[in-house]
Amino acid sequence: MGSAIGHCLLIQENEKLILIDAGIGLLESKEPEKRLGKELIEVTGFEFEEGLTAIRQIEKLGLNPNNVENIVCSHLDPDHVGGLADFPKAKVHVSKEEYEGFKSGNERYLPQQLSHKPDLELYETNDTEWFGLPARKVDLNTQTEVLLIPLFGHTLGHCGIAIKTNNKWTFYVGDAYYLRAELEDKNHPIDQLATIRAVDKQLRLESLETVREVIGKYGNQMEYFGYHDPTEFKERKPVGNTVYK
Repeated sequence: MGSAIGHCLLIQENEKLILIDAGIGLLESKEPEKRLGKELIEVTGFEFEEGLTAIRQIEKLGLNPNNVENIVCSHLDPDHVGGLADFPKAKVHVSKEEYEGFKSGNERYLPQQLSHKPDLELYETNDTEWFGLPARKVDLNTQTEVLLIPLFGHTLGHCGIAIKTNNKWTFYVGDAYYLRAELEDKNHPIDQLATIRAVDKQLRLESLETVREVIGKYGNQMEYFGYHDPTEFKERKPVGNTVYK
């Protein structure tokens, strides 16, 4: 997707597949302006290629997309959830705050992306901790441990997602930062776009600082990446039974 890249995450556990965010879907790839709108496309710099959708990449890996039983969403912005419709049988896991924001009529969301009425599991209680941060256990009925990490501000219920496979943690920060350079440069120019897109600007900055702190203290104990940075995971990178794409 051009300058506005989107990293999703695929977890394979035996025959079961778990998708972390769903990215741009087949419908957006075929009719981008109709599905997303010209303004959003121009702001983000999206370019569309059907072969880069989650479902096509799963097929390319020789896996069956019908085995995607669960999709965990950092938030419900259009570029993160367009692909949900490509997996209509999957249960979708997201924070309750985010779903409430989606239902509020905020124009950043596209209601048609949930028009297939997915089975939703909503999370509102911080019932555990992860490296000192409040966290919410995601009920997947799998050996893989997945946690929602509240990082609000970009949207009302935006969360990072922590995944533990083979005793190794992966921290997907979603849109808490757009570029990894923001971890070191607090005055990075991308901050202007992030500010424009944030529902709560101050809360977004606090969440970004939280990400800086946890990575600063524990970054050597985890893999970490965001959704949009084109320098991260340029090629498929397996870690245990986790596949980045």
